[in-house]
Amino acid sequence: MTSPPSGKLRTTGIPLWYSQIYTDGLDPEVRFPRLRYRLVREGLESSRASGAIHFNDPDPLPVEDLYLAHDPSYVEAFLSGTMDEPTMRRIGLRPWTEKISARTLKLTNGTVLAMRHAVEHGGVSGNLGGGTHHAHKDFGSGYCIFNDLAVAARVAQRDYGLNRVLILDLDVHQGDGTAAIFESDTTVRTISFHCEKNFPFRKMKSDLDVEFPPETGDDLYLHKLKDVLQTEANTFSPELILFQAGVDAHSNDSLGFLNLSHEGLRARNSLVFDFASRLGVPIVITMGGGYGEPIENSIQAHVDVFLQAAQYANELDSSPKSSA
Repeated sequence: MTSPPSGKLRTTGIPLWYSQIYTDGLDPEVRFPRLRYRLVREGLESSRASGAIHFNDPDPLPVEDLYLAHDPSYVEAFLSGTMDEPTMRRIGLRPWTEKISARTLKLTNGTVLAMRHAVEHGGVSGNLGGGTHHAHKDFGSGYCIFNDLAVAARVAQRDYGLNRVLILDLDVHQGDGTAAIFESDTTVRTISFHCEKNFPFRKMKSDLDVEFPPETGDDLYLHKLKDVLQTEANTFSPELILFQAGVDAHSNDSLGFLNLSHEGLRARNSLVFDFASRLGVPIVITMGGGYGEPIENSIQAHVDVFLQAAQYANELDSSPKSSA
């Protein structure tokens, strides 16, 4: 077991994990905005300044790591191609390609590798994918096959001995799979901010669920988030934050039903990074949902998250270092 770093967070820019298979591993006919991964990468390439963002191609996740959060029979059915039709239909992403298994293992490991970097080096890192919070222990749902957040949390506990992991889920849809996997587990705290009248229609119980009615705008959302983060800073004191940074709460999102502006989402991100800074703990970003019409609005919101993270990393890097 490796001990996490102590003292001042250390970082040089922000490492992000991304693979072209995130897009190419999905069929062009799928009812899912598969191009958004590639478009976010391109948006970051054209916007980033002074080499602050570093891209890394993840290797496939070792299969045994999936067993930390998922039932082995479910894992094997997916990887062997023997999953039954109703289970496949519940996941979506149809028609499946021959690359779907390789894509899933890489995408999941993108979050695990980002977690490893954040814990070992401090600061902030991320995955240009992931946030697959609808995947339960023994079934997938809502475009989610395996729960990268849950796997990363369990690997962090196994390999780094962390006792307090916070999964902060700000996607507009409840993180039902994450909540179910960590039900009654006091070492992983699950918080979900979501629209009350939205998928999944059968909600699970997170440690804290903050539900909003449709058309909720910036002011109420940001007020509630600020209050919750202040309370969390004084109570749970996490050693690691996994930030599901879905942008589908944006006003033009076809699946969101809330009414946050671009400015509101940027303010949301700032509150989260300020929270991590106050606590002095590493934070990992996953992309989560974004289904804007037009999709360019979601792409910009995703790009904003990672550009703000790069700025946060630069601020950490330039702040006075604590003495030994």
